[in-house]
Amino acid sequence: MAQRFLSSVFMLTVSLSCTYLCYTIIFGRTTVISGRAYEGNRCPPNPNAAGKKLLAQSEQCARLRGVRAAAVAAAQPGAAGSPVLPPSPPSRWMRNASLAQRYGNKKLPGVLIVGVKKGGTRAVLEFIRIHPDVRALGTEPHFFDRNYDRGLDWYRGLMPRTLESQITLEKTPSYFVTREAPRRISSMSQQIKLIVVVRNPVTRAISDYTQTQSKKPDIPTFEELAFKNRSLGVVDTSWNAIRIGMYILHLENWLRYFRLSQMHFVSGERLITDPAGEMGRVQDFLGLKRIISDKHFYFNRTKGFPCLKKPESSGQPRCLGKSKGRTHVQIEQEVIEQLQEFYRPFNVKFFETVGQDFKWD
Repeated sequence: MAQRFLSSVFMLTVSLSCTYLCYTIIFGRTTVISGRAYEGNRCPPNPNAAGKKLLAQSEQCARLRGVRAAAVAAAQPGAAGSPVLPPSPPSRWMRNASLAQRYGNKKLPGVLIVGVKKGGTRAVLEFIRIHPDVRALGTEPHFFDRNYDRGLDWYRGLMPRTLESQITLEKTPSYFVTREAPRRISSMSQQIKLIVVVRNPVTRAISDYTQTQSKKPDIPTFEELAFKNRSLGVVDTSWNAIRIGMYILHLENWLRYFRLSQMHFVSGERLITDPAGEMGRVQDFLGLKRIISDKHFYFNRTKGFPCLKKPESSGQPRCLGKSKGRTHVQIEQEVIEQLQEFYRPFNVKFFETVGQDFKWD
């Protein structure tokens, strides 16, 4: 008799303990912590009990467990009555950039913007990097002209993290006129894609001079630097601002290491008048879906240059820096015509080689 009494007391104690424990789980502790469902302990069976009756949880505990499950389900994002609202979907660019930062790897670039200085390389970089499948280094690393002795591991370390499906890109305009750059780049990758942004060489030279003068106001005049003998029309090809515009001479060096099909030439003039069209051709060259279009641009009349419309992640439109679109120094028309005549044979051969007429005359 006493044994039966003790057994009943034991079973009642187990039931009450389980009921109290389940009640504590549901009502005495937070069910959701930071948006994540709390995974509490279930009412445990008595490890010393035997038989189905003692292994089963009490009916009350089972009901409370159901209440807890319903509470957890209701707290899940998207559940009816849930206070947790789903965030607005991020843009594809933001999503890819975030994934690249978390899961991507640093890779050597598959695309280089190699030139030319004052042709529009910064604009091409800023425009193409809004594509979700492109990750670009914002600064110019000057690896293949100034820092080559640092090695490829150093160069790779500068690159942004990218997903396997993304393109890694960097731009350094001085590569195009650096004699050693094509050979060095070829030794890194013979399949790399190269972008060259070209512009009327006379306009480019004046822009180059304008930039230099803004930093060194005391330099000689443009005419003094451009000519060895102005009256005879002898141009000084040793001046870098003049030599850069002799595009065919530099291109011939590149064609010793790369196929012409690996190179894409962007018109600096069309980049201003039709940025979407030029960037469409860049996307085609890179094998990318045409995502960058007219809807991304507006024309800034003050700068005389296209700017990117306000992106979703920013509070204002993105225009290039104040050094872009600055007013050029005034050059006599006679000087301009002399330089146009000087560049004409170089331009003609360049057009024939690349298969495009940039109409600089």
